[in-house]
Amino acid sequence: MDLGYRCLTGISGLDTLLNGGIPRGNSVLVSGSCGTGKTTISLEFLIRGAEKNERGLYVSATEISTNVMKNMVPFGFFKQEYFDNNMIEVIDIPNIYNELGFERMEFESEDIERIVNFIGDKIEKDKIQRLVVDSLTSICYRLRTEEKIRDFILKLEKKVNENKTTAILVSELLPSAKGYSQYGVEEAVADGIILLGNLKRRGDLLRTLQIIKMRGTSHSRAEYVMDITTIGILISPLLKGGTVNNQ
Repeated sequence: MDLGYRCLTGISGLDTLLNGGIPRGNSVLVSGSCGTGKTTISLEFLIRGAEKNERGLYVSATEISTNVMKNMVPFGFFKQEYFDNNMIEVIDIPNIYNELGFERMEFESEDIERIVNFIGDKIEKDKIQRLVVDSLTSICYRLRTEEKIRDFILKLEKKVNENKTTAILVSELLPSAKGYSQYGVEEAVADGIILLGNLKRRGDLLRTLQIIKMRGTSHSRAEYVMDITTIGILISPLLKGGTVNNQ
């Protein structure tokens, strides 16, 4: 196996499930409802990359990035210095909109081109190897139509793939959702889908992780327990009856 072709997430257990990591250049949808750990897994992905000297870019579209960072401080794997020295760059999406002079609530085709080019130029100029958009759903809200959403994701994926950047695109779901994305388009065009969930068992609420698809690699499709600990995310098998194997 050519490990240079793979982007090791650095998240305990996940790279094994992916048979060596995410194929470089893939855009992966990380989908889940509130409280399933989408932002935590995305930021650990960037931080583990920085530990390997891989530059990252975090585009915050749902919450002000300073609040996101403040919530990450208690975690032992969080390293502020990576953000201070721009090993991981952070951009709030409203700042991108302001810089591009966007005022209307619904984006047109030319707006899509300008947003993608802005992010693409940043990736190319700063040699970004890991990208997180948190969340894709918030941007899609202003695209409104399936055609525009598809156009945006495909153009962003092209920029990502051309630069061999590996991207995590966060997708917000309602607990009652039947698919893997809010608009149904995202899941069809993404290279991979990692589904995060909540599972009620014996009076407890377990976080779960399941790889639905991943182009370019074989992978497990089983459901696993995902624990968010101070040292990072740990993934354990979910056994019959809802017990967890921590070995």
